[in-house]
Amino acid sequence: MGWLEILLFAVLIFFIVKRFIPVKGVEHISTAQLKTMIKDKNKQFVDVRTPAEYQRNHIKEFKNIPLHELGQKATQHLSKDKEVVVICQSGMRSQKAASVLKKQGFTQVTNTKGGMSAWS
Repeated sequence: MGWLEILLFAVLIFFIVKRFIPVKGVEHISTAQLKTMIKDKNKQFVDVRTPAEYQRNHIKEFKNIPLHELGQKATQHLSKDKEVVVICQSGMRSQKAASVLKKQGFTQVTNTKGGMSAWS
């Protein structure tokens, strides 16, 4: 293996590992914890799944802003003064959404571990 292959392999590993490392400054909660805060009017709840997934099954307090639209719509539809709680199907897209929100200056971001798969 030459140095170029080693470098490419290292970059690939870095990006794979980076996907699974929690975003700095993001709180992670269980669906049980979510149930205790769902009626809090000082929090904003965002479901980042596709509209079709959202229509099939969703929590009524959650607004649907699909992950691929979050970058453009976050500042239009969400307040930076309130905590944003995100959910998806498994917790992976919502973790990515938390990263997007943090980069846009949202300071209070919470990811729901396990997503809708863990909600009962």
